[in-house]
Amino acid sequence: MDLLNGGNAPATDLIKDGTEATFMADVVETSQETPVIVDFWAPWCGPCKTLGPMLEEAVTAAKGAVKMVKINVDEAQTIAAQMRIQSIPTVYAFFKGQPVDGFQGALPGSEIKAFVDRVIEAAGGESPGGQLDDAVQAAEEMLAEGAAADAAQTFAAILGEDPNHAAAYGGLVRAHIATGDLEQAEAILNGAPAEISTSAELEAAHAQLELAKQAADAGPVAELTAAVEADPDNHQARFDLAQALHANGNVEEAVAQLLELFHRDREWNGGAAKTQLFTIFDALKPNDPIVLNGRRKLSSMIFA
Repeated sequence: MDLLNGGNAPATDLIKDGTEATFMADVVETSQETPVIVDFWAPWCGPCKTLGPMLEEAVTAAKGAVKMVKINVDEAQTIAAQMRIQSIPTVYAFFKGQPVDGFQGALPGSEIKAFVDRVIEAAGGESPGGQLDDAVQAAEEMLAEGAAADAAQTFAAILGEDPNHAAAYGGLVRAHIATGDLEQAEAILNGAPAEISTSAELEAAHAQLELAKQAADAGPVAELTAAVEADPDNHQARFDLAQALHANGNVEEAVAQLLELFHRDREWNGGAAKTQLFTIFDALKPNDPIVLNGRRKLSSMIFA
């Protein structure tokens, strides 16, 4: 499934080896319509050997929204002097015949992709990253509407375009949680690329998975409520009640019960109330009122 709607120009048209003789046509004239990234390099430059292929990969992924010209400074010294190239690798982006962005030295892959996206967007185009973010939003809407299987397919397709897209990876985990396939959700989470394994999106998915596992073993709310009312210091019953409330979708009341448990005995069961509160908070969006109010109340107890 190709989520990107850019042009289908072959890579040979997207990436060229430029010379002083072709610079005007390849860069200045071509950039009147399409932004052109110029990679100034040399065969003896070690970092160039790493940066060049990464740039080519990002440009190819943009599918025609941007082009690339490689200039060997040893063979194009006049152009290098005109562009005041003092060290390599140096990268410039041209649009409408003028440099609009650039950087010196090697960059990690994520920053190279961000640079290419920025160049495309500055030229009025839609970057691959932006298109994938739109696709993530569409998948999130599917998930919110209960179409978890469709959402999972869309998240998986996004990961086919960008395996390190943290929002899509977290979404795929949450989609499998929504279908009740917790084993598959855990397997996907455990297989996350190292580059995104500690991202906020995957941390949230991990928290939701833990809560989903707890929900499978949650007890009956009515019986647990009665146990707590009969003995307000029955901490295990209160903790179990919080889990049961959360399993039934009553997140705010679950947080309230955990806060009360923390207030009564913050050290009970190794600080289980606080740990559970943070798991709930991590599973929600940071600006969720339940999170904001819960964190404020917890902090006031901790620092009282």
